[in-house]
Amino acid sequence: MTDTPFAAARATDAKTIPVIDISTLMAGEGMDAVADAIYAAATDHGFFYVSGHGIAQTVIDRAFSAAAQFFALDTEAKASVAVDTHQRGWMAQGMSRLDGADTHDLKEVFFWAAEVAEDDPDWRAGKPMVAPNQWPDAACPELWRGLAPYHAAVCHVGRRLMSAIAVSLGQPADQFDAAYAKPLARGQAVYYPPSTQADEAARRYGVAPHTDFGVLTLLLQDASGGLQVRARSGDWIEAPPIDGTLVCNIGDLLARWSNDRFNSTLHRVINRTAGARYSIPVFFDPHTDTVVDPADLGVDRAACRYAPVTVGAHIASRNRKSFAQYKDG
Repeated sequence: MTDTPFAAARATDAKTIPVIDISTLMAGEGMDAVADAIYAAATDHGFFYVSGHGIAQTVIDRAFSAAAQFFALDTEAKASVAVDTHQRGWMAQGMSRLDGADTHDLKEVFFWAAEVAEDDPDWRAGKPMVAPNQWPDAACPELWRGLAPYHAAVCHVGRRLMSAIAVSLGQPADQFDAAYAKPLARGQAVYYPPSTQADEAARRYGVAPHTDFGVLTLLLQDASGGLQVRARSGDWIEAPPIDGTLVCNIGDLLARWSNDRFNSTLHRVINRTAGARYSIPVFFDPHTDTVVDPADLGVDRAACRYAPVTVGAHIASRNRKSFAQYKDG
């Protein structure tokens, strides 16, 4: 009997991971149809694509170009903004090992989030996951110029999607507005080198199987492929790049908030191309003090499967288990 190849996954089409056209939603219409489509995807395997998001291709191209320029720098230049325990800056390969993985992930990451001023009251109070960004202005001024406009554009999309998610759960469209008035909105620019035979022998992924920690992820992936999702059947399936779309998935906190009506699904990445793979996920999470409580989304208190948790504390706890910069603290 032949062993199953490492990280094998079957091909898919739009019937497996649906593509949802949100152009009407972005225009302020079509809320119910988009909400119904999101609900169907979120209660199935928790992944869907969105088209019609309205983010200009020039903004996307500049974000990818800026990320590539940054990761092409030498180690010393990137280390000038070495990642800190607020999860801002450059994380070298070998520093990410997700819970249950056999080895570290084969990736480098630049972390940033919504801009925070030095006099921001949440930052001064030491609230979790709130901190100023570390931009490598001297070594790569293009990084901020490329990523900041993309971040603003994807957060606009995220707010509209959260309104549809609220409606899909039987709540008013503005249910999440207050929580997202000052979101964490954490971004990552990610570089995946090609996977080698030695990596596969060590069972090393670009990123090992995991669920996302937060509420909603909006992912921009290049044309390389390599994203894989575990379907409800237990099979791993490909989530290939589709021009003009973002990949969205439900995170652990939204699954919890929905009282498990929505699924936070295992996914992983392996780069089997001969070149670099780049992706830019934005983890669209609300304010650090936001309380995630199923009762707030219409679930009877006696039926709630989870106690309330705060967003920032939950994400910080998960980070401490996964990333090397926390190990010596």
